[in-house]
Amino acid sequence: MGSFLAAHATHPDPRMALALVAAQIEGQRAQRNAGFMPTLGLVYLTDRAAAQAEDLLQELGQRWPGVAFAGAGGAGVIGSGAEYFDEAAIALLLTDLDPGQFQVFNGRRPLDPAHAFSALVHADAGTQDLAELIAELSDRTQSGYLFGGLAVGAERTVHLADGVFEGGLSGVGFGPGVTLISRVTQGCLPVGPVRRVTACERNVVIELDGRPALPQLLADIGHTLDKPEAALKALRATLVGIAASDDTVLGRGGQFGTDTRVRHLIGIDPGREAVAIADLAVEGEQLAFCRRDAEAARRDLVRICSEIREEVETLAPDRPVPALHGGSGELSAPHIAGAVYVSCAGRGGPHFGAPSAEALIVKHALGDVPLAGFFAGGEIGHRHLYGYTGVLTVFVAT
Repeated sequence: MGSFLAAHATHPDPRMALALVAAQIEGQRAQRNAGFMPTLGLVYLTDRAAAQAEDLLQELGQRWPGVAFAGAGGAGVIGSGAEYFDEAAIALLLTDLDPGQFQVFNGRRPLDPAHAFSALVHADAGTQDLAELIAELSDRTQSGYLFGGLAVGAERTVHLADGVFEGGLSGVGFGPGVTLISRVTQGCLPVGPVRRVTACERNVVIELDGRPALPQLLADIGHTLDKPEAALKALRATLVGIAASDDTVLGRGGQFGTDTRVRHLIGIDPGREAVAIADLAVEGEQLAFCRRDAEAARRDLVRICSEIREEVETLAPDRPVPALHGGSGELSAPHIAGAVYVSCAGRGGPHFGAPSAEALIVKHALGDVPLAGFFAGGEIGHRHLYGYTGVLTVFVAT
């Protein structure tokens, strides 16, 4: 596994933000690893920076010739302990991975399944049949594991893969020599029991456990249609957790497990006593109505960071390796070399109660490792498209 360096910065002029990022990277290289020669860069841009994505990508190539770059525009970007919203900002993660252990792919350069064990994926939410494309891409990797998220932009929705793209998906495939550990953290709590879909039409759930769906929803949120204003307010705050018929819906502490996909509740049909959800309903699937919960999200984020650290500590090194930043020449135990964190745009900022609160939780729980990421319009984990979650992936040096 190679070394990683990361930096993040903001400036009204996105090119100045990039210059600040470059200065941080060069300072780290001088202090920690003078021989560091990057081969791959993961770059994330806020909406105000994404407006100049082509110019920024060109400048990245000029500053680090020969480096492959991939990334996306987001509602915000994430660095170690820092979040940026509503301003031009850039987060960059550079690594010197062996070029034979990764491949940048896009619509013009498909992923080669013969050399892809796992993949980082960035996609445009407006892409037709996106969920099916993600599942198909998962099948093209040897492990089936994807991680990443959907690009977001008020003016432009872009993702980068040795070029700037709008629509479709792109990313980086990693070979079996790149050790990754990834976890999905949920941010919602069920407000009622898990039920099974027994009748549906496209995105309309008609029956749950053989009974009309709407009365069960109203019972779970504690309202009736006799007081429509109060009921509608509660309905707007209600979401839907969905899982396949044989998946685990609930994890620790009564929270959703990683197999559960959270979707919006988009309407009700009092005439048929049905509810409409922002996904295709499938007979036999499991469903639970839910709400966002900041404290539950905070606990679950700490939990996955702890699990990742514990799993890293159980790994045995394949061969002796130098200490992370060189210098002493001492051998190093397995450790986190770098990380990518993709969080839902609906989780960032105010949801955790303070500026950069979510990023600081990751930093305190995971450690001050080189990290970059973004706030997405949907999160990708394994072969699923999630909402209101975070996907934390670490690169492990063994």
